[in-house]
Amino acid sequence: MTSRMANPSKHAAKLAGLLYLILIPVGFFGLAYVPSLLVVPGDMATTMRNIVASESLFRLSMVSAFLMNIISIVIVLLLYRLFKPTGKNMATFMVVFLVIGVCISMLNEVNYFAALVLSSTDSVAVFTAEQTQYLVHLFLDMREYGSYIATIFWGLWLFPLGYLLLKSNSLLPKIIGVSLIIACIGYVIDSFVLFLAPHYLIPLADYTFIGEVLFTLWLLIKGADIEAWKKPALEFA
Repeated sequence: MTSRMANPSKHAAKLAGLLYLILIPVGFFGLAYVPSLLVVPGDMATTMRNIVASESLFRLSMVSAFLMNIISIVIVLLLYRLFKPTGKNMATFMVVFLVIGVCISMLNEVNYFAALVLSSTDSVAVFTAEQTQYLVHLFLDMREYGSYIATIFWGLWLFPLGYLLLKSNSLLPKIIGVSLIIACIGYVIDSFVLFLAPHYLIPLADYTFIGEVLFTLWLLIKGADIEAWKKPALEFA
């Protein structure tokens, strides 16, 4: 009976790892790759022409952001199922933080849609070229700042996840748990520094995200020792 209970949980862990692995290129495509191709800093006229000329690519970047958020919800629900026996309260915080980030991120794509609409020729009848360029620049900036607000919660959800790993009985998850908490700190600091002192921004998350990579690989390769995680359940539930 124990092995029956453990096997589905191990499969759930591997599925969460696979989805996490898919999440990385999907998110990178929409949040970083497409903007790097189409947005020309300091030249909104060229940026608008790029958006109109590559409208399908621009829309695909928005769709990829939606897919990233949907996949994230599935991942956190799988992880909640795995970690609930270890600590129900912390597992709940994990879900809440991530869902808040998802909501902000999904709504944030409205700024991209506004930039797309304003870049079309229809806006010329309402605004001057300078006004249109200013508004497109504004909405693109709003999307970037909105992403950093979402990043606060993308970071915060890693703290309870790391905490739960620290409370497990396996040495490897404890190491990964520490790295996830460090990743959390990196995301949160990056976001607050952007708003408080943007000229001094040091992208810590570019170096601290390694914890997420290790966690993903561990889920894919090792799966989950669910029986070991269940032992402290009474203490932390």
